[in-house]
Amino acid sequence: MITMKKIKSAIFFILGGVFLVLGIIGTVIPLLPGGPFYLLAAFCFAKSSERIEAWFKSTTVYEKYVEAFLQKKGMTKKEKIRINLIADFFILLSVIYVDILLVKILLVLLALYKHYYFIKKIKTIKKRK
Repeated sequence: MITMKKIKSAIFFILGGVFLVLGIIGTVIPLLPGGPFYLLAAFCFAKSSERIEAWFKSTTVYEKYVEAFLQKKGMTKKEKIRINLIADFFILLSVIYVDILLVKILLVLLALYKHYYFIKKIKTIKKRK
């Protein structure tokens, strides 16, 4: 019998895998930021199961990207600008190509909130040497 807990675990596992792949692509392709996808993968794997979370935490990807972000408790100005510009580009494309006014308004509000969050909520740190 399939329980809701098993379904939830499977969904988080699949999402974690998708975000992990996107993070790896983002590491290889400089246009796409990999770090946020690794953070999402870590979250999804943690919600999936303890065994999968332990596996992901033992990988070099986790150590290099997720743990580094969590330890330094912020982002450099350059990282913030890069992530925001890439996200704004894709949001702008969506605003241009979507014909539904409500969706356009929601996308603009999302972009504004994203900037607020990056400016006010994520600490700006100096680049480590």
